Amino acid sequence: MIEYFYQGGPVMYPLLFCSVLALTVILERAMFWIRFGKRSDREGLAAFMERVEKNDIEGARKIAEGSRDARMRVLVCGMLHREFSLRDALQMSAGEEIAHMRRYLPVLDTMITLAPLLGILGTVTGIIYSFTMLGQAGIENPALVTAGIGQALITTAFGLAIAILSLIPYNYYVDRVEKATDEIERYATILEMLVEKNRFGGNGVQ
Repeated sequence: MIEYFYQGGPVMYPLLFCSVLALTVILERAMFWIRFGKRSDREGLAAFMERVEKNDIEGARKIAEGSRDARMRVLVCGMLHREFSLRDALQMSAGEEIAHMRRYLPVLDTMITLAPLLGILGTVTGIIYSFTMLGQAGIENPALVTAGIGQALITTAFGLAIAILSLIPYNYYVDRVEKATDEIERYATILEMLVEKNRFGGNGVQ
Protein backbone atom coordinates (compact mmCIF):
# COMPACT_ATOMS: atom_id res chain seq x y z
CA MET A 1 0.00 0.00 0.00
CA ILE A 2 2.83 2.41 0.83
CA GLU A 3 4.41 1.69 -2.53
CA TYR A 4 1.18 2.50 -4.31
CA PHE A 5 0.93 5.72 -2.33
CA TYR A 6 4.35 6.95 -3.45
CA GLN A 7 3.75 5.76 -7.01
CA GLY A 8 0.59 7.86 -7.16
CA GLY A 9 2.56 11.08 -7.07
CA PRO A 10 1.91 14.37 -5.26
CA VAL A 11 -1.89 14.20 -5.67
CA MET A 12 -1.89 11.30 -3.21
CA TYR A 13 -1.24 13.70 -0.32
CA PRO A 14 -4.48 15.67 -0.67
CA LEU A 15 -6.24 12.35 -1.26
CA LEU A 16 -4.81 11.11 2.02
CA PHE A 17 -6.11 14.23 3.74
CA CYS A 18 -9.56 13.63 2.24
CA SER A 19 -9.60 10.05 3.44
CA VAL A 20 -8.57 10.97 6.99
CA LEU A 21 -11.12 13.78 7.16
CA ALA A 22 -13.90 11.57 5.77
CA LEU A 23 -13.08 8.78 8.22
CA THR A 24 -13.05 11.23 11.13
CA VAL A 25 -16.51 12.54 10.23
CA ILE A 26 -17.88 9.02 9.71
CA LEU A 27 -16.67 7.88 13.14
CA GLU A 28 -17.82 11.07 14.88
CA ARG A 29 -21.31 10.79 13.39
CA ALA A 30 -21.44 7.09 14.26
CA MET A 31 -20.77 7.95 17.91
CA PHE A 32 -23.38 10.71 17.76
CA TRP A 33 -26.12 8.36 16.55
CA ILE A 34 -25.14 5.69 19.06
CA ARG A 35 -25.58 8.27 21.83
CA PHE A 36 -28.81 9.44 20.24
CA GLY A 37 -30.21 5.91 20.34
CA LYS A 38 -29.15 5.36 23.96
CA ARG A 39 -30.80 8.62 25.03
CA SER A 40 -34.07 7.78 23.31
CA ASP A 41 -36.93 7.74 25.82
CA ARG A 42 -40.16 6.77 24.09
CA GLU A 43 -41.84 5.82 27.35
CA GLY A 44 -40.98 9.20 28.79
CA LEU A 45 -42.33 10.93 25.68
CA ALA A 46 -45.59 9.00 25.92
CA ALA A 47 -45.93 9.85 29.61
CA PHE A 48 -45.10 13.50 28.90
CA MET A 49 -47.81 13.70 26.23
CA GLU A 50 -50.29 12.02 28.56
CA ARG A 51 -49.63 14.62 31.25
CA VAL A 52 -49.99 17.47 28.75
CA GLU A 53 -53.26 15.99 27.46
CA LYS A 54 -54.58 16.03 31.01
CA ASN A 55 -53.35 19.62 31.36
CA ASP A 56 -51.00 18.50 34.13
CA ILE A 57 -48.13 20.83 33.27
CA GLU A 58 -46.29 20.25 36.54
CA GLY A 59 -46.46 16.50 36.03
CA ALA A 60 -45.17 16.89 32.49
CA ARG A 61 -42.31 19.03 33.76
CA LYS A 62 -41.28 16.41 36.31
CA ILE A 63 -41.27 13.69 33.65
CA ALA A 64 -39.09 15.83 31.37
CA GLU A 65 -36.55 16.60 34.11
CA GLY A 66 -33.25 14.93 33.44
CA SER A 67 -34.29 13.57 30.05
CA ARG A 68 -31.56 13.66 27.41
CA ASP A 69 -33.87 12.78 24.54
CA ALA A 70 -33.59 15.40 21.78
CA ARG A 71 -37.32 15.19 21.07
CA MET A 72 -38.10 15.82 24.71
CA ARG A 73 -35.90 18.93 24.71
CA VAL A 74 -37.87 20.32 21.78
CA LEU A 75 -41.20 19.69 23.49
CA VAL A 76 -40.04 21.17 26.80
CA CYS A 77 -38.84 24.31 25.02
CA GLY A 78 -42.25 24.64 23.43
CA MET A 79 -44.06 24.22 26.74
CA LEU A 80 -41.86 26.80 28.44
CA HIS A 81 -42.83 29.40 25.85
CA ARG A 82 -46.39 28.22 25.15
CA GLU A 83 -47.95 31.45 26.43
CA PHE A 84 -45.84 33.54 24.10
CA SER A 85 -45.42 31.50 20.91
CA LEU A 86 -45.56 27.73 21.13
CA ARG A 87 -44.97 27.15 17.43
CA ASP A 88 -42.00 29.51 17.17
CA ALA A 89 -40.40 27.96 20.25
CA LEU A 90 -40.85 24.47 18.82
CA GLN A 91 -39.41 25.51 15.46
CA MET A 92 -36.42 27.21 17.05
CA SER A 93 -35.59 24.27 19.30
CA ALA A 94 -36.18 21.74 16.52
CA GLY A 95 -33.88 23.73 14.25
CA GLU A 96 -31.10 23.57 16.84
CA GLU A 97 -31.48 19.81 17.30
CA ILE A 98 -31.56 19.16 13.55
CA ALA A 99 -28.45 21.31 13.11
CA HIS A 100 -26.66 19.04 15.60
CA MET A 101 -27.78 16.00 13.61
CA ARG A 102 -26.49 17.49 10.35
CA ARG A 103 -23.17 18.62 11.80
CA TYR A 104 -20.17 17.79 9.58
CA LEU A 105 -22.32 16.14 6.90
CA PRO A 106 -21.50 18.95 4.43
CA VAL A 107 -17.81 18.15 5.03
CA LEU A 108 -18.41 14.50 4.19
CA ASP A 109 -20.44 15.49 1.14
CA THR A 110 -17.55 17.69 -0.01
CA MET A 111 -15.07 14.82 0.37
CA ILE A 112 -17.33 12.57 -1.72
CA THR A 113 -17.21 15.12 -4.53
CA LEU A 114 -13.62 16.26 -4.09
CA ALA A 115 -11.87 12.87 -3.90
CA PRO A 116 -12.81 11.69 -7.43
CA LEU A 117 -11.91 15.12 -8.82
CA LEU A 118 -8.47 14.87 -7.24
CA GLY A 119 -8.21 11.38 -8.70
CA ILE A 120 -8.97 12.79 -12.14
CA LEU A 121 -6.38 15.52 -11.57
CA GLY A 122 -3.84 12.80 -10.80
CA THR A 123 -4.91 11.00 -13.96
CA VAL A 124 -4.37 14.10 -16.07
CA THR A 125 -0.98 14.89 -14.55
CA GLY A 126 0.08 11.26 -14.97
CA ILE A 127 -0.89 11.23 -18.63
CA ILE A 128 0.89 14.53 -19.17
CA TYR A 129 3.99 13.04 -17.59
CA SER A 130 3.69 9.94 -19.82
CA PHE A 131 3.47 11.98 -23.00
CA THR A 132 6.34 14.19 -21.87
CA MET A 133 8.52 11.15 -21.28
CA LEU A 134 7.40 9.66 -24.56
CA GLY A 135 8.51 12.80 -26.35
CA GLN A 136 11.86 12.84 -24.59
CA ALA A 137 12.79 9.14 -24.47
CA GLY A 138 10.70 7.76 -27.30
CA ILE A 139 9.49 4.18 -27.33
CA GLU A 140 12.98 2.86 -26.58
CA ASN A 141 12.38 3.33 -22.84
CA PRO A 142 8.74 2.30 -22.14
CA ALA A 143 9.27 2.14 -18.36
CA LEU A 144 9.25 5.94 -18.13
CA VAL A 145 5.96 6.09 -20.03
CA THR A 146 4.23 3.36 -18.06
CA ALA A 147 5.23 5.03 -14.78
CA GLY A 148 3.04 8.01 -15.63
CA ILE A 149 0.16 5.78 -16.65
CA GLY A 150 0.49 3.85 -13.39
CA GLN A 151 0.35 7.14 -11.49
CA ALA A 152 -2.82 8.07 -13.35
CA LEU A 153 -4.56 4.80 -12.54
CA ILE A 154 -3.55 4.79 -8.86
CA THR A 155 -4.89 8.27 -8.11
CA THR A 156 -8.15 7.52 -9.90
CA ALA A 157 -8.59 4.30 -7.93
CA PHE A 158 -7.89 6.00 -4.59
CA GLY A 159 -10.23 8.89 -5.35
CA LEU A 160 -13.07 6.58 -6.31
CA ALA A 161 -12.47 4.35 -3.29
CA ILE A 162 -12.71 7.31 -0.91
CA ALA A 163 -15.91 8.53 -2.55
CA ILE A 164 -17.59 5.12 -2.60
CA LEU A 165 -16.69 4.22 0.98
CA SER A 166 -17.87 7.65 2.18
CA LEU A 167 -21.10 7.67 0.18
CA ILE A 168 -22.65 4.71 2.01
CA PRO A 169 -22.40 6.15 5.56
CA TYR A 170 -23.28 9.62 4.25
CA ASN A 171 -26.57 8.40 2.81
CA TYR A 172 -27.25 6.47 6.02
CA TYR A 173 -26.70 9.55 8.17
CA VAL A 174 -28.87 11.70 5.91
CA ASP A 175 -31.64 9.12 6.19
CA ARG A 176 -31.31 9.12 9.99
CA VAL A 177 -31.59 12.91 10.05
CA GLU A 178 -34.72 12.84 7.88
CA LYS A 179 -36.38 10.20 10.05
CA ALA A 180 -35.50 12.04 13.26
CA THR A 181 -36.77 15.31 11.77
CA ASP A 182 -40.09 13.70 10.82
CA GLU A 183 -40.41 12.31 14.33
CA ILE A 184 -39.71 15.67 15.96
CA GLU A 185 -42.26 17.34 13.70
CA ARG A 186 -44.85 14.69 14.55
CA TYR A 187 -44.40 15.11 18.30
CA ALA A 188 -44.40 18.90 17.95
CA THR A 189 -47.67 18.81 16.00
CA ILE A 190 -49.29 16.55 18.60
CA LEU A 191 -48.12 18.90 21.37
CA GLU A 192 -49.61 21.91 19.58
CA MET A 193 -52.93 20.12 19.21
CA LEU A 194 -53.02 19.12 22.88
CA VAL A 195 -52.15 22.62 24.09
CA GLU A 196 -54.82 24.15 21.85
CA LYS A 197 -57.32 21.57 23.04
CA ASN A 198 -56.62 22.44 26.69
CA ARG A 199 -56.61 26.17 25.96
CA PHE A 200 -60.12 26.06 24.53
CA GLY A 201 -61.53 23.85 27.24
CA GLY A 202 -61.20 20.41 25.67
CA ASN A 203 -60.82 18.91 29.14
CA GLY A 204 -63.22 21.25 30.81
CA VAL A 205 -60.42 23.71 31.61
CA GLN A 206 -61.20 27.30 30.65
